[in-house]
Amino acid sequence: MVKDNNKVIDKSKIKQKKRLCFFIFFLSLLVSQTVYGKADLTTIRQKNLDVQPLDVASSEDGNMIFILSLKELIIYSSETDQIISRSALDSAYDNISYSEKNKTLILTGKSSKSLRIIRVEQIHDISLSDLPFKGPSDAAVTLAVFDDYQ
Repeated sequence: MVKDNNKVIDKSKIKQKKRLCFFIFFLSLLVSQTVYGKADLTTIRQKNLDVQPLDVASSEDGNMIFILSLKELIIYSSETDQIISRSALDSAYDNISYSEKNKTLILTGKSSKSLRIIRVEQIHDISLSDLPFKGPSDAAVTLAVFDDYQ
């Protein structure tokens, strides 16, 4: 026991309180559990590919999915559930990302230390059958006029 300003302090009781605090602290670490919320996972679509994908990127709206394989870039349309484009690549690339702002694919290769930027421009086919036209039907340029707006 130690007297301090007319107070009697028992050092053994202080040590016991410290030990009890540490014990409660470590017990709370062991007993505490991480609580996770529930998640419902629903498969929207599943597609078997004929190549092994190395990396995947998606447009912001999710309509186009870009699949990078060993020697090929595949563009898949989630709207039509079809592969809309396949382009041959050299095997230097193993990572892909998509920039919605610039509409570009960014391909990088770790081992080859290479970078390739590809602009993605989606082409929409418009059926011109049974529509009036002027000039040859096999013209290099087609101009469509939609003049029925009110």
